[in-house]
Amino acid sequence: MGTPLVRVTMANEIAAAAMTARMRLPDIEEKDKPKRRPIPDHIPRMEVELTPGAEACADCGGRLRRIGEDVTEELEYLPGRFIVNRIVRPRLTCACCKRFVQAPLPTRPIERGRPGPGLLAHVLVSKYADHLPLYRQSQIFDREGLDLDRSTLADWVGKSTALLEPLADAIGRHVLSGEAIFADDTPVQMLAPGTGKTQTARLRTYARDERPWGGDAPPAAWYRFSGDRKGQHPKDHLARYRGWMHADDYAGFEDLYRTGAIREVACMAHVLEHPVDCRALVGDCAPRPYLALPAGHRDGDRYRLLVNVESNISVYVLHEHPPFERPELRTAPNVQGNGHPIYLFVGSEAGGKAAAIAYTLIETAKLNAVDPHAWLANTLARIPDYKITKVDDLLPWKWRA
Repeated sequence: MGTPLVRVTMANEIAAAAMTARMRLPDIEEKDKPKRRPIPDHIPRMEVELTPGAEACADCGGRLRRIGEDVTEELEYLPGRFIVNRIVRPRLTCACCKRFVQAPLPTRPIERGRPGPGLLAHVLVSKYADHLPLYRQSQIFDREGLDLDRSTLADWVGKSTALLEPLADAIGRHVLSGEAIFADDTPVQMLAPGTGKTQTARLRTYARDERPWGGDAPPAAWYRFSGDRKGQHPKDHLARYRGWMHADDYAGFEDLYRTGAIREVACMAHVLEHPVDCRALVGDCAPRPYLALPAGHRDGDRYRLLVNVESNISVYVLHEHPPFERPELRTAPNVQGNGHPIYLFVGSEAGGKAAAIAYTLIETAKLNAVDPHAWLANTLARIPDYKITKVDDLLPWKWRA
């Protein structure tokens, strides 16, 4: 009478072993694809076990028993240290009908990738807030015993910014809904394919900050990348904008002003370079701060004095302080900042677009006194499963640690 039971038990074990063997077959990798090195053992592990949540088979009600497990290692970064999240998913099979049960792997920022949201946020903030190029970050990781080359980090930047792009678009819509914005552009070098040289591209900024005049709208900065300085780019960016724009004397804005949809607020430094009475453009109702006075006018010296004061202050110093602290900075002699941040070049249009998205998110977080690393880490963990129609709920000024 014992023999049939033994045979059934052996058959069950053989079937389970065969299933386990199939589950452990390695993924087929392309010949040219570099092999992934294991994460060093000295990195601390934090283990999380995910179970299906049911003790009985959904098909027949039989008892589930453990036959093995799958382990996925995710390299994560906490401020000041690395850890490895070990996501353990036991493989269960029904003792009666042999049904296979396993908890699904949670959605991650980069599908089939190893970086956790905190590590991705660390790379983005280090590069775009702390101005630490990827090759230097790679050297720092190497001192920790982690082999993460620059190409790997660049791939992470591209994929994470693509995931965050809807959020950057939402910030852009918020900026362009204001009654007044600030616009400027910064030249950046971009590699020219096939030449071994670089060409001058542009990183354009459109900002909304109503705090100086008591506005309660959250401040925000929207960055856009373009491969050249043609005026068509701001035309496209500002096609739906209606209101005042404070900008320099860039000729590419002239067509926008001619439409009447956007009203010019001239830069004070350019007022003295190109004196003109703004009443000819906007009428006698123009408030006095917007009047650019011709050379020799009795108020000309007052405007020149203001320009001289501003010229002694680094623009980075002013932007890093709230409006109520700026008058004191303007009276301090020779207030200087760190000069230009460390910036090499962008490798392509795609790299420039990724930079624009990252700057939009990080600088907007900073304007709202939000820790960009904490916010980005939380957002990267949530956004893969977030409805695109509710993405505005993830904006930095709506986030609380």
